[in-house]
Formats: sequence, C-alpha cells, structure tokens
Amino acid sequence: MNSVTRLMLNTIWGAALVLMSTQQHILAEEPSGWARLSLILVEIQEPRFPDKDFAITEFGAKLDGQTDCKPAIDKAIESCVAAGGGRVTVPKGQWFVKGPIHLKSNVNLHVAEGATILFSNDPADYLPVVFTRFEGTELMNYSPLIYAFEQKNIAVTGKGTLDGQAGDGKWWNWKGHWGGETDIGWKKGDPDQMTDVAALGKQADEGVPATERVYGDGHRLRSSFLQTYKCQNVLIEGVTFTNAPMWIIHPVLSENVIVRGATVDSHGPNNDGCDPESSRNVLIENCRFNTGDDCIAIKSGRNTEGRRINVPSENIIVRNCEMADGHGGVVLGSEMSGGIRNVFVENCRMDSPQLDRAIRLKSNLLRGGFLENLYVRNVEVGEVKEAVLHIDLEYANEQGDFPPQVHNIFMENVTSQKSDMPLYLVGIKGHEIDNVQIRNCDFNNAKRASVFEHVGKMTFENVTQPRTDD
Repeated sequence: MNSVTRLMLNTIWGAALVLMSTQQHILAEEPSGWARLSLILVEIQEPRFPDKDFAITEFGAKLDGQTDCKPAIDKAIESCVAAGGGRVTVPKGQWFVKGPIHLKSNVNLHVAEGATILFSNDPADYLPVVFTRFEGTELMNYSPLIYAFEQKNIAVTGKGTLDGQAGDGKWWNWKGHWGGETDIGWKKGDPDQMTDVAALGKQADEGVPATERVYGDGHRLRSSFLQTYKCQNVLIEGVTFTNAPMWIIHPVLSENVIVRGATVDSHGPNNDGCDPESSRNVLIENCRFNTGDDCIAIKSGRNTEGRRINVPSENIIVRNCEMADGHGGVVLGSEMSGGIRNVFVENCRMDSPQLDRAIRLKSNLLRGGFLENLYVRNVEVGEVKEAVLHIDLEYANEQGDFPPQVHNIFMENVTSQKSDMPLYLVGIKGHEIDNVQIRNCDFNNAKRASVFEHVGKMTFENVTQPRTDD
C-alpha cells in the first residue's frame, strides 16, 4: 500500500463529507476486463427444441388442483424424448404434482401463462434419494422438486408459476432456529438440520464417497427447488418461483446456463434466488428477486469437498435484474472453496429496507478459495441496511489453514441513496484484499464512514460520500 493510499484510508474516509478528486487519485486502467463479457456471451448457446408439443392433458392430467399429475407429466416427458424432443406443455389452471419432475435431454417444460404447478410439500414424496448437493457438499438426498442429472438441452419456460408450497412447518422448520427473523414452525427442542449438517461435513472430511452419504428419510436436509446437475445448455425463462424449500434455481457443475425473465418471490430460510455452483458460462438477465436470503449467490463447494472437486464458478454475467428483499443482491460465497472468477454485474437495480447489502463477498480461513475479477458497473442502489460493497473474509468466524485470496474488484458508476456505510472491506492479515478500484460512484446518505482492514492496493476516482440526512 503506497503512502497516498494509506493517508486516504486513515483520514479522508473518516470524514462525514468525502470528495476524492481525480487529480489526487488516478485510477489505473483496468486491462480489457469488460471486453471478456462479449466473448463469454458468444459461448453461451441457448438450447433449441423441435416444434412438437406434448400437452400433459393428453397423458391423463386432470385440472382440479388435487389429482396427482406427476404420472401424466412423466409420461409426457418420456413421449417427448422418444420423439426426439420438444415441449411438454402445462396449460392454464392449477396442477398438483405429488413428487419431483425429472427433466430429460431435449425437453422444454413449458408452463403457460395462468398455469400453476403445485408441488407436494411432503418430503416423503421426494424419495428415492438422488445424487445432489446440500450447501456445497455432495450426498444422496431428497430429490429437488425439478431435477436434471447429466442432461443436455433442457428448459423450463413460460409465464406460469411453480409453487413449492413450503412454509411454516412444511420444510422451513427443518432449518431450526432462524435468528428470530420469523416464525417458521420450529420450537426449541424440535429436531433441526444441524446434526445432519455436521455429520455430512464429517463424512466429506473423512473421504466417505458421496454415494455412501445417504440422507433423505429420517433426516432434515432440505431440497433445492430446481437443480441441474452436470448439465449443458440450460434455459430457465419467464416462470415465477414461490414457496421454495431452500435454494431455488441451482445449477451445479453445469455449463451454458441462461436464467432469463424469471421471478423469484420466496421468503423462507436459505431461500436464495439463484445459486450457480461450480458452473461455467452463466447468464442471469431481466430477472426479479425478492427472497429470504441472498438474491444471487455464486458458489463452488464447501471446505474439503470444494477443494476435492476443485471446479470454480466462472464467467457469470448478471444484468438488467432487480433485487428487493434479501441478505445480499449479488453475493460471492460463502461456499466457494473451489474458487470464483470472472463475474460481471451491470445495469441492475437493488432497493429495499430489507436488503442487507448490494454486492457481497464472503469467505474465511476454513472455506478458503479465491475470488477474483469481479466487475460491477451501472448499478442503482436505493436503500440497503449495511454496506453497498461488503467483503468479509472473517465470515462466520471459522478457523482453518486455507486463507482466501481476493483481488481485482472493479466498481464504477454505482450510486446509492441510503446505507449504513459505503464500503466494508475486511481481509486477513498477510492475505490482504488487493487491487480494489472504485470509480465514478456516489454513496449518498451513509450513516457511517467506510471500514477497511487488511486491504492492499486501493484506488479511487471521483467517489463521493455526502453527509447523511439523519
């Protein structure tokens, strides 16, 4: 850290009124980082499907919201695959499904406008167990509500609604104590997921094969809503997700994923909106998130498991999205032991008194991993509870021997109207957050000055923090 930067950190950011002039702080030109975006977009290919429709009503589905339509949907998918692919269509109305929908290659599950798929909220309906992940660790567990394993060219499209029917006492109570945020049907003394989480982590640390880590019946590890595992060419477009058991849109070890025009409105515990995990070439655009946890959370496996699999999430584009409630707008971590690189966030709007942070990076000495090449531009932040940019490498205060490496953070043309502080950057001694560049940003009505601990090179150009109105 040079003397000018050190002086700036110690004095200027401590003031209530900050105006960083371009003459004093010259931002080094970032070498063609945004140019990568167009190259990534060329690689992301949208799946195409034959012009054939397979209406679930032709396979016995009944429109009463009570009769189990899963057998009809399964038959429609089988017929679609046998015919070489196409659309399995769900017409307007309410359709009850008693168990998971398993997608196959070349199938587009199309949920028409006015259609709602009501998923059973009885965990027993999601057996037998399938190969999946829970919070970054592989295992055999309840099937996700919509699941695809090692498939190509798959989609869930339409303007309809996918309702997981989770709620108080229905999946959510398995979380256990939830910080007093809401009543989810759990009472002190009730079993919760923590025993299973500890047991699963211990198995991963000891090298127990994932197929021998069998949970499901008798355990309390919740399912993702929609999970694609080791899939290629995935499209999620137009649909609305609500009342999810846990994470909602969850691509794992998948490549060429498009999430476009989707709406996520689900406020349960750990109801992240979209969690690309160990996935490559992911485009999330024109979506709206209103969630009980992070709106978008990019991940790559947890602890020993993440380092064993060692596949980063990379080439992730988030653009033209809206974020309302949530713990963070766009979040990197905390299960990111396999690393994260090349994340682009642009032209987004984030605003809610219940949105904790706008851009967040989180890891610790146990999670480890690397977070590099984060590019943020043209983002409007109305109100956030805490910081606009929040980097915490002491997250959850877990200890280990795997210091995370965080560098190359570029933020430009970001405005906020209300926050507790503009920036919160806390690194680790000897493993500093490095090369943070902030340009043309206005942080209005911040209650406090920014926090910087164990930060290396930082540069600022035309950054303001006007005095709070409070």
